[in-house]
Amino acid sequence: MDIAGRCRILVTIFAALTAGPAVAAGADAEGPLGAEERQQIESGLRDASARLATLKREAADYSKGEPDRIADAELFAKGIAWALKYDASFSTADRALLKSAVDRFRSRVNALEAGESPWAGRKGKVVRGFVSAVDGSVQPYAVVVPTRYDRIKPARLDVVLHGSSKPVGMSELHFIARFDEGDGPASGAPERDYIELHPLGRVENGYRWAGETDVFEAIEAVCRNYNVDRDRIVLRGMSMGASGTWHLGLKHPDRFVALGPYCGYVDTHEFSKTPLSNFVEVGPLPPDQEKMLHMLDSVDYAANAGVVPAVACIGDKDVFFQAHEIMGRAMAKEGLAMVNLISPGTGHVIDPVTHKEQMRRIGEFATKRLDHAPGRIRFVTWTLKYSRCHWVQVLGMEEHYARAELEARVEMEGAVVVVEPKNVARFAILSPVAATVKTVRIGDEVVSVPGRPGERDRSAFVVGKRAGRWAFLGDLDSLKLDGKQPGVQGPIDDAFTTPFLCVRGTGTAWDPAVQTWAEASLKRFSHEWSRYFRGALPIKDDTAVTAEDARRYNLILFGDPGSNSWIARVLPRLPVRWTREECAIGDAKVPAAGHALMLIQPNPLADGRYVVFNSGHTFHEKELASLNYLLFPRLGDWAVVKTPDDPSRPEAESVIRSGFFDEAWAAPVK
Repeated sequence: MDIAGRCRILVTIFAALTAGPAVAAGADAEGPLGAEERQQIESGLRDASARLATLKREAADYSKGEPDRIADAELFAKGIAWALKYDASFSTADRALLKSAVDRFRSRVNALEAGESPWAGRKGKVVRGFVSAVDGSVQPYAVVVPTRYDRIKPARLDVVLHGSSKPVGMSELHFIARFDEGDGPASGAPERDYIELHPLGRVENGYRWAGETDVFEAIEAVCRNYNVDRDRIVLRGMSMGASGTWHLGLKHPDRFVALGPYCGYVDTHEFSKTPLSNFVEVGPLPPDQEKMLHMLDSVDYAANAGVVPAVACIGDKDVFFQAHEIMGRAMAKEGLAMVNLISPGTGHVIDPVTHKEQMRRIGEFATKRLDHAPGRIRFVTWTLKYSRCHWVQVLGMEEHYARAELEARVEMEGAVVVVEPKNVARFAILSPVAATVKTVRIGDEVVSVPGRPGERDRSAFVVGKRAGRWAFLGDLDSLKLDGKQPGVQGPIDDAFTTPFLCVRGTGTAWDPAVQTWAEASLKRFSHEWSRYFRGALPIKDDTAVTAEDARRYNLILFGDPGSNSWIARVLPRLPVRWTREECAIGDAKVPAAGHALMLIQPNPLADGRYVVFNSGHTFHEKELASLNYLLFPRLGDWAVVKTPDDPSRPEAESVIRSGFFDEAWAAPVK
């Protein structure tokens, strides 16, 4: 994001700060802030924020790392803004945190003006921030830097995912308070040989969606600012953090040297039956929703524990004990033995003795480092969203949300043997193996790999079905893939895990009721994104969107072809119909009056980007404010909807038909 865009974020923060209702001065210290208290906090930030905006405009090296330093300061202002926007009552401790955050913000701005950032070299606990590519928001994270850290020697990195925490206005400030010990020299830095990274992950989502992206963006932020050995990155966590460890670790098995889940759930249906009063049981779901659980439930990826080792722990009295039993049975079906250290007499807490043994075993794996060219790989996925494992990548499936399996081995120099792939239409052999491969044997078929013209080594090539037989399709860097592919595979909710921009229609709508509904849907999404995904929703009028925006962002288009010029522009190149008379996707056809389309498709104007019609996340505040395992998609790739009688109430919309586009992104026909 450019400097002007980052400055606009500060304006957004202060709009949030001043949006709260006025409260009489002298309010109870255990209740709402008094008007004078609020005014003191706001005025304390204005000067520092104006100075920070000046630094952004003047920083000549802004594109060379300065955004991280700016975010290191701005995270305090962001935390205060969300606290004042969403919390109506504050405890004495919360009031102290608010005032401390103002002082810490000023302190870091003062240091930046002096050309300094002492926290960047601090040992011990340090609070830092990054600017998310998803929505341009500032997201905090914490690092714990050991006394032995030396910038000359690459260090192991342990990514530690936190447990469940209900999202409230103070969430950022509560997280910051766990780690912020000031910016001066530390007196209690740990004596160990690894850095710890603690991502916030947008508070409470099971590290799904933008929360998943945040974990990897936080890793990149640490790698920019510290000397990290990327082949010794460990992923671990407790409770929701353990669930995130299973989820991210088994779906990205080539990113981590070891996993350390400590009592975390691995599925939706069985976990939802946990006998706790606040739990909501998830019974049988509509078929499309059941399919998409395979994208999220980490138990379905148990086979990938053969690639990345996992050392799990749980107490034998833990109410969630069944979760690790489920994973153990799933691994056994894959021919794997699960390592599960059981702490006797322990509930849902970390037992220090068991945790010490877990860390010892993880340390043994971390010492060995990642092997990016293992002689044999067996990789399982259910979606092209999770498609890569070291030197193999699934590039096309026969059917999404059905199990796909790719098993390959290097038999000798120049030869790769692939067990007949399951539910795989095409795949790639990647570096470092690809450069020397001359033949790929798949079952009884042998595919010859021609020499690469020119002087460059081959980094990746693609094998796929052609006329029913496996064939060499070309080098990945010069091959234009069609259909669903990694990063552009849906469903609708996937559009909000990479950079996106909401586009508001400003023209004359074909149907005023549809336009009212679309605007109300955008307003609902803006509220849900801000409150639960902790950022300002990026929005532009359709008349302000540029060709560069289309190249950089997934375009989320609200309105109809009359009101939104970008819907009208892309519609002729999509496999749907939306005229003044009719809305149609495949054989799902309804009159245009009082109806609209919701969908996700590859943007025909920009490679690698999505276009979405009239939808934010397909789960809403009821789920976001409840339990993180409920954050699964309610719609697939498309829906035909009837607008409600009161179009200003999008929660009353009716889904007439919904489903998936096929693997070629074509409309389905029954």
